[in-house]
Amino acid sequence: MSREAILTAIRRGLRRGALPADQAAMLRGRLAQHPRQLIPARSRLPHPQQVELFVRNVEKEFGTVARVASAAEVPVAVADYLAAQNLPSELVMAPHSELQAIPWAERPMLSIRQGRAEATDAVAVQHAFAGIAETGTLMFPSAPERPTTLNVLADTAIAVLRTSRLVGAYEEAWDLLRAELGGMPRNVMLVTGPSRSADIEQTLELGAHGPRRLHVVLVDDAG
Repeated sequence: MSREAILTAIRRGLRRGALPADQAAMLRGRLAQHPRQLIPARSRLPHPQQVELFVRNVEKEFGTVARVASAAEVPVAVADYLAAQNLPSELVMAPHSELQAIPWAERPMLSIRQGRAEATDAVAVQHAFAGIAETGTLMFPSAPERPTTLNVLADTAIAVLRTSRLVGAYEEAWDLLRAELGGMPRNVMLVTGPSRSADIEQTLELGAHGPRRLHVVLVDDAG
């Protein structure tokens, strides 16, 4: 179904036609201006302290973090995590150039397939576009090199994030996305910890609607 067909169906459901010219102009102006929301004081920190805040918040939300000094250490960090969790060494990985440049061959026991995740995949490695310190959140805009299925299908999600891509507040992450991508992608996922729900009898259940484990490999490249 085309975009215009979808919009026509929505208008029909709302029992109205196209917006008047003045209202349409107002909406276009708002979209172009990107009005900024409040930036919490807790995120206004020097970058090293933002990194520490991000780590604390990831751990507070039931995630785990491994910090490494360079991308060359990522395979060791991933292999060590899988071994500690008694997880299989087979994983599916985003076909992103930064992940492809990592020397995975130094850990030949890791079996890596690049591409989209399938329902049978136990472990997925994703490339994080940005990290947000104020809540310990990861930003994943959809792209061919960053398949969204990697964020939801595997029971264990591993995200590789460079510290230079870590910002204090959500508004700064959106600024980064608009500046680098030139607009909004089809989908942007914001992930804070593993999937969880307490809908049934107020009992917390991890992995309710996605991964039950979230592990962040934080590469220190901020200088």
